[in-house]
Amino acid sequence: MNVTTLDDDSNSAPPPLSTPVDPARDIFPHCLVWSPLPVLTWFLPFIGHMGIATTDGIMWDFAGPYSIGKHKLAFGPPTRYIQLDVAPSKASDYDLAVAEANATYACRTHNLFCDNCHSHCACAFNNFQYKGWRRWNMVVLCFYMFFAGRWVSPMAVAKTWGPFLVGLTVILVIECF
Repeated sequence: MNVTTLDDDSNSAPPPLSTPVDPARDIFPHCLVWSPLPVLTWFLPFIGHMGIATTDGIMWDFAGPYSIGKHKLAFGPPTRYIQLDVAPSKASDYDLAVAEANATYACRTHNLFCDNCHSHCACAFNNFQYKGWRRWNMVVLCFYMFFAGRWVSPMAVAKTWGPFLVGLTVILVIECF
């Protein structure tokens, strides 16, 4: 598996399973995470880059063809997340489901429209049968994040919605005058 580690501090021990979400340290235990994609998110704020974190808080993402990123998302730190409901007794099954999705996607090419970071996360969800369902896909996860995702900070909201709102304001000013 081709794993890209952008910031690997191998001297630090992984956090315990009870570690809370800590955006300042990029620790997101059993979370679905999301960050804006430059230019695309400016026009369509619901479109972005998605990754999934194991129970130790380490994020994984389908970063490009044949490449799984570890701990740092390809397009910057997460601005949104959903902490998944994973029972402590199922933590190892969940981590295995993420590892299986990583192994699958490390052998795939990336396609922005059909087989992308959202598909990688959906694969992990389906492997784990999250919420008893095996029909997760990139569209479902897109809307799941859009409606259920939590912002990491007020600045994250501005980073995501700011360019869209500036563009919309410019268009409205031009149209009105």
